[in-house]
Amino acid sequence: MKVHPRQELLSIWRAVVRNSWRNGKWKWGGREKSNSISDAEQLLCILLPATQLDEFRLERPNETDNEMADILKPLGGVLDIPPILVKLLNEYFTTYRDTSGAPTFSGGSYFVAESGEKPVPEQLSLPIVDSYAISMVLSLAALGFARVYRSSAQRSETLDDLDKLEQLASTRLSAAMVGLLRSFSVNVFAYESEDGENLVKTLNQEGIAPIRLVERLRRELRETLASFNNTVLIGSGRRSLEELTLPDRLFECGWSWGVVEGAPDIEVDDQKLEAKIGEQPKGYALDKPYLYFTVTALDAIEDLLSERTRTLSLLNEEQQRLAQALQLRYDLTRTYWATVATFGAGRWPLEDMPWKTVDGVESIYFTLLVTSLAVKGFTRERGSDAELVRVGAVLEDLAERALITSRAVEGDPMLNLHDPGVMLLLEGAEVGGGPTLRWPITEFAALLMQRTHVIAQLLTDGERRSDLIGLADRVWSHISARRLRDETTGRGLWDQPSLVFPSIKTLYEDTSWYYTERVVLALIAAARTVQRPTLRSNMLHGYALELVIEAEHLLDKELLAGAVEGRGPMGRSVQRIRADLSRARRYAGERPATSTALAIEALQKLDELAAARMNVAEG
Repeated sequence: MKVHPRQELLSIWRAVVRNSWRNGKWKWGGREKSNSISDAEQLLCILLPATQLDEFRLERPNETDNEMADILKPLGGVLDIPPILVKLLNEYFTTYRDTSGAPTFSGGSYFVAESGEKPVPEQLSLPIVDSYAISMVLSLAALGFARVYRSSAQRSETLDDLDKLEQLASTRLSAAMVGLLRSFSVNVFAYESEDGENLVKTLNQEGIAPIRLVERLRRELRETLASFNNTVLIGSGRRSLEELTLPDRLFECGWSWGVVEGAPDIEVDDQKLEAKIGEQPKGYALDKPYLYFTVTALDAIEDLLSERTRTLSLLNEEQQRLAQALQLRYDLTRTYWATVATFGAGRWPLEDMPWKTVDGVESIYFTLLVTSLAVKGFTRERGSDAELVRVGAVLEDLAERALITSRAVEGDPMLNLHDPGVMLLLEGAEVGGGPTLRWPITEFAALLMQRTHVIAQLLTDGERRSDLIGLADRVWSHISARRLRDETTGRGLWDQPSLVFPSIKTLYEDTSWYYTERVVLALIAAARTVQRPTLRSNMLHGYALELVIEAEHLLDKELLAGAVEGRGPMGRSVQRIRADLSRARRYAGERPATSTALAIEALQKLDELAAARMNVAEG
């Protein structure tokens, strides 16, 4: 692997502190003005590595790595860093509340209006799934950080800050979970409708009769279809469930861009919590799933369901109830998209690029998102290497089509993937007489690198894994070249696409926390690839064992011939040989190449001992 995740993440930490910590205060905001998403992304650039990688832990000051302490020195010493992070988190959670103290989840400055118009205030305050999702991630990171750090905190002020943080983060987590439950959508349609025809065309790689395809798809999804009425019991997503029983109906499920129109309130059993999260906002979002917001929601729910969340007992009783409802939606959505992405016996719909949504919009970005959803299916149900290799081939094709591993030409429409990005239409957001709103997405390269590493981690074939790591390295070379270079614009952070694509004329003057946080996620994925066990080669394993067996036999012969461990130079040599062979046998399963090297070295030493003994015998 050419990318070095530790060094790159430390470099990002250094740049974040340099650009955000000014005169003893945290400077919020970047390319866009502060909003509930951007400010969370800014904090997560530090907190994600600190809470997801053991090597980057900061909550136990006595165990903080010296190199990390040096990089974060502008914040203070190792004992000062955790309290400062706690105060910054409290500042964030306090800022994004309404006058009653209830959490808010607006998109704010991330909303883009068409035709150069400006969104009206009612639009800027609309809650959006991106904010719900990243608030869940940040709240869980904050709760875990506080839970571990508390045992090391001593000052009464810090303990008070920790109490406040746990209360604020827990309340925001609950409100975000409620928001996601009210943003879930099940879109049901007849196969002969426009939506149905688009889906059938996407899935029908074998050219069979549409009604036969519908029958086959419903048969493959029969468990999912049977589960809806029993699992989608609270929140949105129940409006069209009765239609699912009709044999000519198709569907899709996932998350809309925000609380869907007509979404019922979630009943909260804890009255104190109900008061804290405030009045549940009215829904305006189109009751149809968006691929982007579906992937965003599922990624956040994975944090909610993680081993770390369970081990640290981060959820209270009410949150566990909400988490169970989200997990059921997670499982339904993951199963649905993994099925449609790989539907059929021949070429997968996923491999027929670009992916076309049911509303007729095509983009290779949608192919990348569907790939992400298919990967989630393989992760939970352990896809075969053959399936994973096919997904890897799709990712390689996407990298080339998106001009990441191929040369761009002037005016290539694929440049729009990187700047201004895919502009998602937010149907239903025209509130208060405001203009049509769109949601810009420029994450393609960073998301591609992250998903490539996820697939590499699942592979059991060493050569195939190496190929995918090579692809991820090439994507990283592209991403790395897009770093901002000017000290005043966020040197060392992202994103300046014109450095890679000269025909993009836009020059940005500040950090995109949106893009930088995605790069951090990609590097964390790379670190997890490194942490995976070395792939075992059965052939090499057998070879290593044969060498160890021969060496152990020769050692026994030397001992029988009179060699004594520990006495004199020859005895010490015998002792080292035995220790090496013990390690070689221990490593033969997981590290056969290392085992082979140790065994060969032992064999060489044994040959030298035998030769020395023969020389002595011959006089």
